[in-house]
Amino acid sequence: MPLVRIEMIKGHSPEFRRTLLDCVHESIMATLGTEDWDRFQRIVEIEPENFETAPGKTEHFMIIEITLFPGRTPLQKKHLIERLTSSLVERLQIAATDVFIVIHEPANENWGLGGVQRH
Repeated sequence: MPLVRIEMIKGHSPEFRRTLLDCVHESIMATLGTEDWDRFQRIVEIEPENFETAPGKTEHFMIIEITLFPGRTPLQKKHLIERLTSSLVERLQIAATDVFIVIHEPANENWGLGGVQRH
């Protein structure tokens, strides 16, 4: 059950946001083997004056945080990062340097699903 949070500067079109969500979901399915229904993603748009980045970043800069159950291999995570970045470059013409991906893997006891702690 990947949980995805994408933070980016406000002002992108609905089509851009839809394609972004599709790129993320398709990359997760292809590299981690999740199913199509397993889609929990949020886009958080931030006013430009409230979003600081390093010099050289553009209005397309984004931080993509992916929270996963533990257990994926380093190679799977590497492939996810590479595939997602290349998908965004190809389909949205975003510079690879504008894509910042962080993968979180909280321990199972830190997950609650339907009021039940995961073990």
